[in-house]
Amino acid sequence: MARTYPFHQVDVFSAKPLKGNPLAVVCDADDWSDGEMAAFANWTNLSETTFLMKPTVEGADYRVRIFTPVGELPFAGHPTLGTCRVYRSHSGQTGKDEIVQQCEAGLIKIRITGERLAFAAPPLRKFGAVDPTSISQVAAALGLTPEVILDASWTDNGPGWVSLLLRSRADVLAIKPNFSAIGGFKVGVVARCKAEDGIDADFEVRAFFEGGEDPVTGSLNAGLAQWLIGAGVAPARYIASQGTALGRAGRVSVDKIGDDIWVGGQVTTLIEGKVTL
Repeated sequence: MARTYPFHQVDVFSAKPLKGNPLAVVCDADDWSDGEMAAFANWTNLSETTFLMKPTVEGADYRVRIFTPVGELPFAGHPTLGTCRVYRSHSGQTGKDEIVQQCEAGLIKIRITGERLAFAAPPLRKFGAVDPTSISQVAAALGLTPEVILDASWTDNGPGWVSLLLRSRADVLAIKPNFSAIGGFKVGVVARCKAEDGIDADFEVRAFFEGGEDPVTGSLNAGLAQWLIGAGVAPARYIASQGTALGRAGRVSVDKIGDDIWVGGQVTTLIEGKVTL
């Protein structure tokens, strides 16, 4: 017998449709098998597809499982914000200004301020110096010469990010990656924007992996914020631009309040319908 589920497709980290990072969300997916979730995520072929379920631990408002076309992630940023937006509209819980998401990485706090949603950056699983061999491989894959790389650090909060701080926004935007040479790395690059760049952001960010480039990346920006704020490179509050090289206009807000770093943006719903299996 066919089963039908509410389905949404949203655009994350942009108030303008088609300028952020798309996400597919299946609601009421408690009876989906692991194989069905993996197959559906492979079929949508988006960077991530999420499955919204009832929570199984105390204190959570909902549970989510996050799949790429090739596997499951314990945590990812734009799926967190996009799924929360869908949960609020689907459940009718639009009056709460703080939501708790259960995912494979644990419990993630999400704060709602007007149209903006923000998640509390999860702890870094791997942080600190990157070995010279790894830096050389990543730099070669991105076509970067040593003089443009100011610093490097692991900023992994689940997906596996290694990040490079570059000399300028122009250096970030000039990258023409050899994706096949990236290997198993997931690479973030970031540079401070200057007044002459003429952009409404403080940093420019790009995210690369063997399969391509991600338009706007919450998990990477969370890891970058923990690194850059902790190192005194970034202020406690700033805006990051991402997706410029792909024709997107993603804007990610970062705000350190107490011990928490909040990573946020706006979410726009583009598609509402049903999935039938």
